Amino acid sequence: MKEVEVIIERGILVGVNLQNDQNFQYSMEELANLSQALEVEIVGEVTQNLERINPSHYVGTGKIEEIKRFIDETDANLIIFNDELSPSQIRNLEHDLECKVIDRTMLILDIFDRRAKTREAKMQVELAQLQYMLPRLVGLHASLSRQGGGTGGGFRNRGAGETKLELDRRKIEDQIAKLRKDLINVQEQRETQRKKRRKNEIPVVSLVGYTNAGKSSIMNQLLRKLGQEENKQVFEKDMLFATLDTSVRNIELPDKKSFLLTDTVGFVSKLPHHLVKAFRSTLEEAREADLLLHVVDVSNEEYRFMMDVTNKTLKDVGVEDIPTVYVYNKSDVADVNYPLVSGDNIWISAREGMGLDELIQKIRQHIFSNYLTCEMLIPYDKGDIAAYLSANALIKEMEYGERGTIIKVELKESVMKKYEQYVIK
Repeated sequence: MKEVEVIIERGILVGVNLQNDQNFQYSMEELANLSQALEVEIVGEVTQNLERINPSHYVGTGKIEEIKRFIDETDANLIIFNDELSPSQIRNLEHDLECKVIDRTMLILDIFDRRAKTREAKMQVELAQLQYMLPRLVGLHASLSRQGGGTGGGFRNRGAGETKLELDRRKIEDQIAKLRKDLINVQEQRETQRKKRRKNEIPVVSLVGYTNAGKSSIMNQLLRKLGQEENKQVFEKDMLFATLDTSVRNIELPDKKSFLLTDTVGFVSKLPHHLVKAFRSTLEEAREADLLLHVVDVSNEEYRFMMDVTNKTLKDVGVEDIPTVYVYNKSDVADVNYPLVSGDNIWISAREGMGLDELIQKIRQHIFSNYLTCEMLIPYDKGDIAAYLSANALIKEMEYGERGTIIKVELKESVMKKYEQYVIK
């Protein structure tokens, strides 16, 4: 049997620091992490300070020579650029470097492709990939013919060979139209579910934040703390974009109050525009929330930058003016005091389970502020009302009087109004 050649990808990272961007070094580190998530071995890095991007080659012509020398010295077979390249830039670079060229967007799309588990997430990723590919078909064909066969850790389109460009274009456009239609159907199903929740007046709390900040860990620890079934646990792992699929869990508190907790896809700097658009329906879970928990990895030196990226991305998808609690996670690694609460800021460690009581208390303050305590006299022939209140509200005191059951109860304002004829104080 013929052995299949395994291509080990050896990559050189290339970045342009535009107008002295203070977050440039971190974005290059992040590019290295994204590359390693696809098992690419990083063998070097080339950077350049520029006032503006070179429209034909992204970097200056002198740097092209430097990258070529680097390719020869390190035996690299992949050049990864820290921004989204235009179709002509990819074409020119591959022609001059005689090496496969990809950009940050392709890298992120490929990671998303691997992490997508549900049908919806897979459709969203595929739509973003096709929209990215459409204007770049010519450049990609040159790249594909250069790659040849072989299998290995890296990119899915390896060895696809050449087909007629026009045929490809028409096929891609048809596929984009079909995916859009299918995603609209999924979106409508989501909206039906949301309407049901609104009707039932179940408050929604949404976890948002940068990738790998610990959103899924917090969800799992809350479920564990409240003794809810193990099969409700969501996937958590110390890796980029571990969660792409929105998880929704019903959190039941000991005093019979409950809320829905949703976990959304994590963000990253320079998140591809097509991807944000494709995941819009998923992110709308956050737009409908009563409260956002903005989870921050406070152990990372760049956590303020990560917060800015998250806030900007949320704004881009229309998530605005929602009360927010900032949850500074991984405090145990950051060497800060925890658990600690200051206004709507809370420092916790999900890994150690520290600060969860304070977090639950903070959630309560926000989403159960419409609860009131009152006394009711429920006549004995209205036993169904007493049973409803026992099952759905917090009974603080109860005694049996001559005319009926006297109960001191904490309940939603809307429920109190429904039974206001029985309220005695």
